[in-house]
Amino acid sequence: MAKTRKTTKRAPVRAKAKARPKASSRPKASAPPKAAKKVMPVPAGYHTVTPYLTVSDAAAALEFYARAFGARELMRMPAPGGKLGHAEMRIGDSVVMLSDEFPGMSTTKAPTSLGGTTSALMVYLPNVDAAFERAVDAGCKSLMAPTDMFWGDRFGKLEDPFGNQWSLATHKEDVPPRVMAERAKAAMAQMSQGSG
Repeated sequence: MAKTRKTTKRAPVRAKAKARPKASSRPKASAPPKAAKKVMPVPAGYHTVTPYLTVSDAAAALEFYARAFGARELMRMPAPGGKLGHAEMRIGDSVVMLSDEFPGMSTTKAPTSLGGTTSALMVYLPNVDAAFERAVDAGCKSLMAPTDMFWGDRFGKLEDPFGNQWSLATHKEDVPPRVMAERAKAAMAQMSQGSG
């Protein structure tokens, strides 16, 4: 008798499954936080030095500076008693800060309380004569009419109704240092003759 061969059924060939990543026992790292927007040490629109005025009526001063110097109010922070604790205005490309005087809370006094001021603000403008006239028409007192000065500016001085002094100028000439020294010496000699 012929031997029969026993055939075994083979399992059908299956396509190899794609390898799956092994589950990690470590927790998934979260996405790195978005970088915070870098804060500039000098805020945009400000310069390194910003003048800060103390006045006896900051709200009225803001209105006056708009008329006299074309100031544009940026913000104000009211304080108790109808005063302003802080305000900001822009004149040309510069910010000037101001607040009311707060006797008993601060040693900073308004020029009207002191009977004078220890500083002045210097403003360069395209046309000092027109700006000076506008400020005087608004109520500033002329301390010195615009004059051509030895350092190359046409320069004038004013006092506002709040006691602050303003120097207005248009730069007309870049004066070399040697010429500046000669002109300064001549100007000082003329001043000493006038005061003697």
